[in-house]
Formats: sequence, structure tokens, C-alpha cells
Amino acid sequence: MRNKILNLLKKSIYILTAIILTITSSNAETNKETNMTTNKKILIAYYSWSGNTKEVAEAIHKKIGGDIYRIETEQTYPEEYRATTAQAKREINEGFHPTLKGKVENISQYDIIFIGSPNWWGTIAPAVSSFLADNNLKGKTVIPFITHGGGGAQNTITDLTQQCKECIVNKNSWVGYGSRTIGISGWLEELKIN
Repeated sequence: MRNKILNLLKKSIYILTAIILTITSSNAETNKETNMTTNKKILIAYYSWSGNTKEVAEAIHKKIGGDIYRIETEQTYPEEYRATTAQAKREINEGFHPTLKGKVENISQYDIIFIGSPNWWGTIAPAVSSFLADNNLKGKTVIPFITHGGGGAQNTITDLTQQCKECIVNKNSWVGYGSRTIGISGWLEELKIN
């Protein structure tokens, strides 16, 4: 019985060692890949009402650096959830673009712009529509990241792509539930961004 346990333990150690070596080798190969953004200027712009999109934006910023910019409206939304969703629905149905506070300084300096939005009624938040309308992103690489409360992406990426005139929208977008940032590192590695 003791010999069987020892043999089983040896096999387990052998398998575990093989797995570790495979992972280490795979990571070494990944690190050899050319980073497409080493000399690219990055902006992470996001709108967040509840804080979920903010958490994802901050996780991206922590991982890749660059500049971070919070999109804010001059008129605030109600603090109560249902009142905010009712107002957002009206604004979306009317194609309303709220006036934003501030502006990104010299947006032309950025090569890659991450744009974050919650999924509101199946599309991007009106504040993000305002950001896209107010800024010339022609020729920029735009990488969307979307947070949702159970609705998934729906039309968020499609609508953002249509509103982002002459920019290059990366099809590998982040779509995550709430403020969960699990998988952000892997997603950024797929984008070749450290």
C-alpha cells in the first residue's frame, strides 16, 4: 500500500513539474513577442455612474499605464437607480447627447484610446456618445470595454463603432459583468499590451 502511495505521489510530482515547465516555456515565448504599443501613446477614457466601469478602467490603467480620463456630464444623474435608468432611457430614445465637463487635452497625441461604458438599455451611455461626438478620433485605434448587469454587450460595440467616425475599432472588446476584472490581464496580453 505504501509503495502504491509513493508511486502515485511520484507520478503527481512528475505531472505537476511537466505542467509548470510548459507554462514557464509558454510565458517565455509570450514575452518574446513584439509589444505593438511600446511607443504608442495610450488614453483610457470611461464613463461610470455606479463605479463598475471605473474599476475596470483603473484595472486596465494599472496594467498598461497611459493616461486615464473620466468622462463626466455637467448635469448629474439622480442618485436613485430607477430614476437614473428612466432618465437614461429617455435620453437614448431621443438621441440626446449631454454636455460634458472638461475636455481631453490634445487628444491628437494619442494612438490608442480605450473607451469604457456601461451597457444602458442595450447601448452605450449617452455621455460616451457625447465624448465620441466631441472628439476627432479619425485614424485612432479604439478599444471598447463594456460593463453590464446581465445584458452582455447587446448593441454597445456596434453603436460605438457607428458613432466613432473614421476610427479603427478593435473587435476584441472587453465585456464584463459589473466591476469584475477577472481576465483583464489575459485580454490585454491578447492585445499585445503590457
